[in-house]
Amino acid sequence: MNTIFETRILHFKKKMITLLLFILILFALQTNGFDLSLSCSPQIRRKPPKTKISNTPVIICPGFGLDENDYLFPLNQPRETSLVAALERRGFEKVYIIPLKRYDWIRVIGGIFDVSQFYSGKCSPNGFGYGWYVKRLKETVNRAYKETGEKSLVIGHSAGGWLARAAMGDGVWSDNISTKDRIRCLVTLGAVHKVPIDKNRCPTRGALLKTDALYPGAFLKEDGIGYISVGGCTVKGEQNVKTGTFEMPFGKTDAMNSIGRHRLVASMAYKIYKDVAGRGNLIGDGVVPFEWTQLDGARQILLEGVVHSIHDSWMMVNPLEKWYGSETVIDSWLSAVLDEAALKR
Repeated sequence: MNTIFETRILHFKKKMITLLLFILILFALQTNGFDLSLSCSPQIRRKPPKTKISNTPVIICPGFGLDENDYLFPLNQPRETSLVAALERRGFEKVYIIPLKRYDWIRVIGGIFDVSQFYSGKCSPNGFGYGWYVKRLKETVNRAYKETGEKSLVIGHSAGGWLARAAMGDGVWSDNISTKDRIRCLVTLGAVHKVPIDKNRCPTRGALLKTDALYPGAFLKEDGIGYISVGGCTVKGEQNVKTGTFEMPFGKTDAMNSIGRHRLVASMAYKIYKDVAGRGNLIGDGVVPFEWTQLDGARQILLEGVVHSIHDSWMMVNPLEKWYGSETVIDSWLSAVLDEAALKR
């Protein structure tokens, strides 16, 4: 009986000595600057070190069917009316636009050469249809890094938003280079981040669907990359609006009353929203419904009174003054971008 008792006492002493040694080791590590705190809270995104706006390159990713000049000389207006000029006035000294001409978008038709994927709606964002855009985007980011030595702030307008997500991929930019070492933050303006309700009606033939499946939401947020999605709540689509008795008001806004203008715009928005989302009775920027512009996990911004692009004069406004990149609109989202991207003036 005594032998059993003595054995238990000896075992207890060994446990106490082990525990004491463990406590001493922890104390030694902490006094030498090691952070040993444990937390069950969700991981907080590690923001990159702050840098100056002037040192940070900006990459503008044009939307579907748009030209680089739409962001430089919009509607053939002076350069000071452009998104590029607006960014420069706010301190960004290096603004790049993916080099695109309007005719380049005909390459999207090349998706039909991915025969089995195209007709089954399973195209890849890196395939014939959109791979050329992804490649050009990455080349532009690499050029900016080579010339500045800094990570880029990427602004993806419309389709440029989801194509930027495709280019960022799973976090591997290229051999031995991570996406987080090339991109600081992604801002999407009126971008489509969801396929239509009926996935079989996806106009990208599966390329957007696959992008969202492979890299859902703010996929690289935990790598320290910031995400902001900006969308407009300006026009609600309405079905069965009679527009036959109303004249198109271009050049003569007095030709129809405000009710007539509202009905015409609402009817056109309904048709466009239905193509984009599968439902027309939604609210958005006239082209993309707000809900479809919001990326899960991103910092989300709602803007009222903005139109999708400089080509949306059918909404009875001067789009140069009302689109996401207008001088009067840009500050509505840029301040949040500076915070998310850890930038300082």
